[in-house]
Amino acid sequence: MSRLLSMVVAVAMLVPGLPGNAVNVRAAAAILMTENGQVVFSVNENEKRPIASITKIMTAVIALGKKNKPVHFDGTMSAEGSSMYLKDGDTLMLYDLVCGMMLTSGNDAANAVAVCVGGTREKFAELMNKKAKELNMNNTHFVTPSGLDDSGHYSTAYDMAMLCRYAMSIEEFRNIVSKKTASIKYISPFGKTQTVTNHNRLLSLYPGCDGIKTGYTEKAGRTLCSSAVKDGVRLFAVTLSDRNDWNDHAKLYDYGFLRVKNYELTSDLSRCRVRSYDGRVYSVCAESSCFAPLSEEDKPRARLCLAPFVLYDVKPGTPVGYLEYRIGSVPIACTRLCIERECSS
Repeated sequence: MSRLLSMVVAVAMLVPGLPGNAVNVRAAAAILMTENGQVVFSVNENEKRPIASITKIMTAVIALGKKNKPVHFDGTMSAEGSSMYLKDGDTLMLYDLVCGMMLTSGNDAANAVAVCVGGTREKFAELMNKKAKELNMNNTHFVTPSGLDDSGHYSTAYDMAMLCRYAMSIEEFRNIVSKKTASIKYISPFGKTQTVTNHNRLLSLYPGCDGIKTGYTEKAGRTLCSSAVKDGVRLFAVTLSDRNDWNDHAKLYDYGFLRVKNYELTSDLSRCRVRSYDGRVYSVCAESSCFAPLSEEDKPRARLCLAPFVLYDVKPGTPVGYLEYRIGSVPIACTRLCIERECSS
């Protein structure tokens, strides 16, 4: 295929008028974000704040990207605060340790994960910050794998929502954080099992909620990241320092699901043509439909990229470019463009 030529084409979508009433939350910082990164609601979303145990979302993401292997716990991995109550000599698989860490928010488990994966907690923090940079979490810096207070450990509601989007794209992660309870099997002591309960009460309180993580320290206050799905739309909510977080997340989701719907995006391709090197002319069609969660304020634009010429061996379905939809600079949907049929002009 030759160099692609791009153009902007008109986008058609049907978005009914929706009420624009703002939602009131008690959080010091909050955000509601769609799966494709659009901000539906926010308060102080870029303010750097301590984040407590929602830090463990990043700890889990990094650990789940590594090979599952036995983890040996020793007393140096112990930590204050919430705990899995691991004992010196306990051994369990990394995946099971992550599961226990995410549900019970065990700081001891987080330290064990960090040492197992990074060698030391300091080296593991380097991995956390590297991943944060890859995810464009530009106002985030990690020091601990657990989220215990440290002056250099902070993030923002916006950055944590970006992390949630990434984390929930990982099947193993989704499976873990959606569990209300789990049975953890130990390698040593042989035959030991531990039933852990998820601290995220929103799994029971809000229909469609399927994650993600709670947190609390005296400095950070109550922090909460959550995810919920309704009618094919997934939304992410983050609140920092919020005493009323369960109710506020419910209010955010009620607000968001009223405003955001899954719409099909269509573009007029009737005049789009490509030529083969032997001079024949072909019409173009989209390979598949594009859908995106949108509110009435969203104004998507389509960028159509087509090859000016295609090779001699041309048949229906031959790829000749792509059609990408964006809101501002954020891509929200994309599909390939293909040969539809030969035409006269």
